[in-house]
Amino acid sequence: MAGDAPFDDIGRQHPARGVHIYSGQPTIVFLTVCAEDRKPWLADPAVHEHLRAAWQSAQAWLVGYYLLMPDHLHLFCAPHDLNFTLEKWATFWERQFRRLHKDMNCRWQSSPFHHRLRREESYAEKWNYVRDNPLRKGLVKSPDEWPYQGMMNTLRW
Repeated sequence: MAGDAPFDDIGRQHPARGVHIYSGQPTIVFLTVCAEDRKPWLADPAVHEHLRAAWQSAQAWLVGYYLLMPDHLHLFCAPHDLNFTLEKWATFWERQFRRLHKDMNCRWQSSPFHHRLRREESYAEKWNYVRDNPLRKGLVKSPDEWPYQGMMNTLRW
């Protein structure tokens, strides 16, 4: 019978909130943000420009490598101002983007997914995997051809 076993409810329905930041240790976070209802509006030159401007104005966390897919984006970020949680920072740049882009059809899904990287190799491995997304989806023949990617800041391990 369901519920009788002591471990039936193990597992997470939603991503954990907050990022644990340890003093004296680097913190790099892999963040995925989806378009509302996975609508494919992100792979666009104006969106790309406005996101970069929003991230530039939101300096509480620094964006490293990033890649925009049609319906979601991936980025790596690190805290710059410990007074701002990842969630507050994401809300801020999403609002900045909305002010710049002014297209009400471009909306974000709530609760982005994040994962704190554990080691230096993980950053390189994850970035290489992310860079291949457009290739795996058949959008380009080489990851270097995808125009909606870049790096804002060098995130040091």
